Amino acid sequence: MSASEMTTREHVRAVLTLGLPLIGGHVAQFAIGLTDTVMMGWYGVEELAALTLAGSYFFTLFLLGSGFAWAIMPMVASFATQEDDTRIRRATRMGLWLSLLFFAFALPLLWFSGPIFRALGQTESVVQLGQTYLRIAGFGLLPALGVMTFKNYLAGLEYTRVVLWVTIAAAVANALANYALVFGNWGAPEMGIAGAAWASVLSHLFTLGAVVVYALRRLPQHQILVRFWKPDWEMFGHVFRLGLPIGLTTLAEVALFAGTALLMGWLGTVPLAAHGIALQIASATFMVQLGLSNAATVRAGTAYGRRDGVLLAHGARVVVALGGVAVAASIFAFLVFPETLLGLFIDPDEPARDDILAAGRGLLMMAALFQLVDAAQVIHLGILRGLQDTRVPMIIAAISYWGIGMPAAYLFGFTLGFGGMGVWFGLVLGLAAAAGLLAWRLWRHAIPALLTAPAVIRS
Repeated sequence: MSASEMTTREHVRAVLTLGLPLIGGHVAQFAIGLTDTVMMGWYGVEELAALTLAGSYFFTLFLLGSGFAWAIMPMVASFATQEDDTRIRRATRMGLWLSLLFFAFALPLLWFSGPIFRALGQTESVVQLGQTYLRIAGFGLLPALGVMTFKNYLAGLEYTRVVLWVTIAAAVANALANYALVFGNWGAPEMGIAGAAWASVLSHLFTLGAVVVYALRRLPQHQILVRFWKPDWEMFGHVFRLGLPIGLTTLAEVALFAGTALLMGWLGTVPLAAHGIALQIASATFMVQLGLSNAATVRAGTAYGRRDGVLLAHGARVVVALGGVAVAASIFAFLVFPETLLGLFIDPDEPARDDILAAGRGLLMMAALFQLVDAAQVIHLGILRGLQDTRVPMIIAAISYWGIGMPAAYLFGFTLGFGGMGVWFGLVLGLAAAAGLLAWRLWRHAIPALLTAPAVIRS
């Protein structure tokens, strides 16, 4: 049976076989940041506010640099369909080169973050604590980008289970290191927010070592690190042209969330802390959508390699439907159990606990609203990436998040006086615009184009 003749059940099985380990890997990776947030919430509100701001800043840069790693996944999936091991090696190696160059660019921005936070109107205590965190955590950016490149290389080849298990081990190691270094347990020094930073760096290094050893032993024919120093400018340019728009697209969205963290900081420490907690909860459920999006990228990359529009269209409908099922479950949890979810992050003896819970309940209601549009935009974006369509989605992201989302967040939050809920309503509008435009791009342009292309028949 050809790929185009796959039934809906077979598409569901293929997506879940790829997607469930990817979802688990994303959840485990997310658990590293979640652990930092929980520890800081129990350590102190000022530390939690600083970690919220510094973490947003770090991940804004991290995800911009990850564009080159994300570019590897659809390229490897397409090359694997064509059984081209040489181009798999070339693409992955140049992804590592670009990640290394990006780290050299980003490290000064992390080291000198204090003046940036101060210029953006943050309180002095948050500025000092945030800079302390980033001057340590910044050195973890290089191994983190290396991990992203190898994970996308392996995912493009459909080796997803190893990524799950390695990331789970890293999350456990990070949790233990946080417990020791943040609070000074087991004879370790009490380091507070600096301890959380060191724990994250160590977990990134552990993950990189494990995933590199696995890749080199499991896939020796690709020789990823053999003559690593040798330039390959043609493939360097290809990865750069595909990866830069991906990074900028991700930057547009992540910077929107970072920008709203700044707006929440203007409202005060309690609103910023509530924002950080609610965003962590919403991000946890988003990991499901992100994993489905990654699976969609691989499946779309396979269809692209075959020039099989029927396979693409059928698979796209299946993954969008699976995303809808996951959204329904997360919305239910946000609306029915808000205090239970929020309370996990706050010390019962914290004086500001009731105020944070009150602010957080409203934000979770808004998070329930944007779950649907957030899922729609990331899944459609993943499919388009599989087709190596990245430039137009970059423009769509810029318009949606910064032409609509951020102005609306300021308008509803400050001009109209709705505070934190108004800021989050701006997020909803920006994500809704992106979802609609990306869906239009896929169903009205990309899929019809591949449907009319001559298919490459493979059994």
